[in-house]
Amino acid sequence: MPSADRRLQPRRKPRQARAELTRERILTAAAHVFGEYGYAAGTTNRIAERARISIGSLYQYFPNKDAILAELLVRHIERGTWTQADQLDLSAGSLEATVRTLVRDAIDNHRDDPQLLRIMIEEASFSQELRDTIDRHGGRRVGEVRDFLARHPDVRVRDLDTAAELIVFTVETNAHKLMADPRTIPVETFENELVDMVTRYLRGDQ
Repeated sequence: MPSADRRLQPRRKPRQARAELTRERILTAAAHVFGEYGYAAGTTNRIAERARISIGSLYQYFPNKDAILAELLVRHIERGTWTQADQLDLSAGSLEATVRTLVRDAIDNHRDDPQLLRIMIEEASFSQELRDTIDRHGGRRVGEVRDFLARHPDVRVRDLDTAAELIVFTVETNAHKLMADPRTIPVETFENELVDMVTRYLRGDQ
């Protein structure tokens, strides 16, 4: 029996434009199929039919739907950048405004497809590529937050490294949870409460 990691590895990495387009069609089709039918009923046959390719062609690229979902999650993580934060001087302005920028970007990065996001959270298996992507992405974000903590005059925390880890984990995890089921809490309420919580922590409010 193959290891779980090998089972999740794509079979073919495209080197030509046409092959890359086919791979993109498979991933796009899978996102639609999983969103429409759910994961259990989102079979590779349905994905191939939606992508308008043969099932044999699909299996040239991915060994199973678990590998397809793992690749979708890799891409979701790689797209998730704090776009507004990248354009701002994070040491300027009020601490609350800066925290709100970070929280709002995390929310915006998860708005596209709540059903697919929920499936990725609940069903995705962890390939080595996915683990590496999570580590790389998380490390970059923690570094960005630590940099802003070090430069902002209103930050009062005992340990910058630990604080940066806590903020990234708290914001990301809660944004994922909310946007996977946005009916649970109004987004505006969630944003305001999370901003208040993080801001108070960073200011050292008692």
